[in-house]
Amino acid sequence: MSSYTYTVVAMYIESVPNRNSPPAILLRESRRVGKKVLKKTVANISAWPKPKIDSLRRLLRDEILVSPNDLFAVTSSRPYGHVRAVLGTLRRLQLDSILASQPCRERDLVVAMIVERILFPGSKLATTRSWSCSTLAEELGVSGADENELYAALDWLLARKARIEKKLAAKHLAPDSPVLYDISSSFYYGHTCPLARHGKDRDGKKGLPIIVYGVLTEAQGRPIAADIYPGNTGDPSTVPDQAHKIQHKFGLRSVVLVGDRGMLTQTQLDKLRDYPGLGWISALRSGSIRKLLEEGLLGRSLFDEHNLAEISSPDFPGERLIACFNPLLAGERRRKRNELLAATEKDLANIAREVQRRTHTPLTAAMIGVKAGRKVNRFKMAKHFDLKIKDGLFEFARKQQAIAEEEQLDGYYVIRTSEPLPRLSPEDAVRGYKSLAQVERAFRCLKGVDLMVRPIYLHTADHVRAHIFLCLLAYYVEWEMRSCLAPLLFADEELAQARKVRDPVAPAVPSKSAKEKRNSHLTAEGLPVHSFRTLLQELRKQCKNTCMVKGEPGASFERITDPDPVQARAFQLLGL
Repeated sequence: MSSYTYTVVAMYIESVPNRNSPPAILLRESRRVGKKVLKKTVANISAWPKPKIDSLRRLLRDEILVSPNDLFAVTSSRPYGHVRAVLGTLRRLQLDSILASQPCRERDLVVAMIVERILFPGSKLATTRSWSCSTLAEELGVSGADENELYAALDWLLARKARIEKKLAAKHLAPDSPVLYDISSSFYYGHTCPLARHGKDRDGKKGLPIIVYGVLTEAQGRPIAADIYPGNTGDPSTVPDQAHKIQHKFGLRSVVLVGDRGMLTQTQLDKLRDYPGLGWISALRSGSIRKLLEEGLLGRSLFDEHNLAEISSPDFPGERLIACFNPLLAGERRRKRNELLAATEKDLANIAREVQRRTHTPLTAAMIGVKAGRKVNRFKMAKHFDLKIKDGLFEFARKQQAIAEEEQLDGYYVIRTSEPLPRLSPEDAVRGYKSLAQVERAFRCLKGVDLMVRPIYLHTADHVRAHIFLCLLAYYVEWEMRSCLAPLLFADEELAQARKVRDPVAPAVPSKSAKEKRNSHLTAEGLPVHSFRTLLQELRKQCKNTCMVKGEPGASFERITDPDPVQARAFQLLGL
């Protein structure tokens, strides 16, 4: 047998385990001499970045390396992450199926308007422009829609409003559960809409007509239904509509309607008796509380051990009264009253000096009255001052007795309810009434920068009704998003659970985790804390890029930007 020697040389990269340290990445040369294999380390490349190591490994395998810039060109880049968050949440809530069980053009347009209301609220014309600046229009196939199609979709939505509200009620309301109700208004530009009337303005836009709307929510503040009324509608007169809707439209015979003292007046409570099984929680007005004090049914001795006590009065037969006293609230109200009294007194003193100076052309009583009326009503302190006005004469004095009588009410409030004790404890009655703050938050989101239900530019009553209902559905999605994203927001993650067990009368105290987030501006995972609006902007940075293959006309593909840690955590919290 003949023998011979041959040599084969190869270069390769090898990963060598290194006990408790990261493995060593070595560039090696392999040489075969006869039947022997000899290895030689050429370089230690452990410090190289992984993409560089991968490129060298491919080169050693005789692969052809080409720069991505020579192969592909990015032809467009559209914000995507915020659309994914909102649209994904809407679909997870099955709101699109609640709007209509089968896909259709109108449903896609309404869904697009709901999402765009959260992302970039604006007029219907602005909506058709702005949703093409992200992936929203292409996701829902509505790129070619104009404002006229959106108005037609609003008509479609309004026709389905009752069915949608009934589905939401069936999903979120249970027998014997509390239902929160409150009313607000928004100003209106123009004079063509029959709903626009002059009434109780809550926005500070004097001289403009308003449109009134009531919002019904479940116990945590998730919106269920909305009703829209002319601007001159009184708040209490809307209550029978809600009672009828709850029992006859939603089919809920035993729920507890929670409304404030200005809403559930004695007249409206008497009307609620026509709806057996419909309970209610409200509160007494200051005049009724003063009467309880005068009759000796209410006093500090009731609160020696607890800050709430259940009392009864023949003036309120068949009702339970839960009296509460908060000393911190009493001190705060007294301090604020004294500051407003002092500020009003200073303004009135300036008028008195002006009247005294005007000796050559004295001020008339009418002129003095206009000036004094403006100042004394500036801080709503007219009830605490006696004014003496004549031509060239102005004097004022505090009504000390009236002030003292009002001070006696400081810190007191009385919750009234029709619910019997076994079904509703005193503490839960107070918690139920205080939960109306959740509806106030809904109004702030509806009217603020989040959804901007105002200003209202629509001309017809039906379009206004549909617009406000659309904003309610947008808040329905936003409410869910805020709840899920609480760990990334400045919100108190433990608030919902704390409300169930904490003292309902004592001032609320933020949880330890909420304080830490506010002080450090970092989450427990070390991520930056956001507001809801800035978090949407952060998600907006994730883009969908369209890439074209060079040299291949018509060949393209889409690539989504990899999420950063904040975006990845947000999508995880939203269940996407």
